Amino acid sequence: MKKYITDEKNGIDYTLVNGVYLPNLVSTDTNYEIGRWGQRRLDYIMKHHKAFYTSLKTSCKLNSYLHDVDIRATEMYDLLVTQLAEKQCVTEQLKADNQMLWVQMMTNITNQAREIVYNEVIYTR
Repeated sequence: MKKYITDEKNGIDYTLVNGVYLPNLVSTDTNYEIGRWGQRRLDYIMKHHKAFYTSLKTSCKLNSYLHDVDIRATEMYDLLVTQLAEKQCVTEQLKADNQMLWVQMMTNITNQAREIVYNEVIYTR
C-alpha cells in the first residue's frame, strides 16, 4: 500500500498509519509575524466584514492575507513619506538648520501618509 495518497474528489491528502489512511489535517497557512498595519486590518475585518474574516479563517489564509496587507501598507507608507518630504522640501539641511520646524513638518507628513494608507488599504473591502 502507498504511504501517501490524494483523494481526487476533494483534494485531501491522506497518510497510511497502522493500515488505515488518515487525513492530513495540518494547517497550510504560514505563521508570519503580523505588524501594525496587519493588526489594524484584522481589527477592521473582524468588526465590519465578519463573513470575509470567517472565510479567511476557515480556509487557513488569514495569516498570509494579513502579512500581504502589512507588506503592501508598509511599502506604501514608506514611499508616501519619502515623496511628501521631497515635495515639501523637507531635507537634512532643514533638519540641521531648524530642527523644530523639521520635526513639525515630518510629523505632518507622517500623519498624512498614515491617513492615506488607512483609506486606501486598511479600511477598504
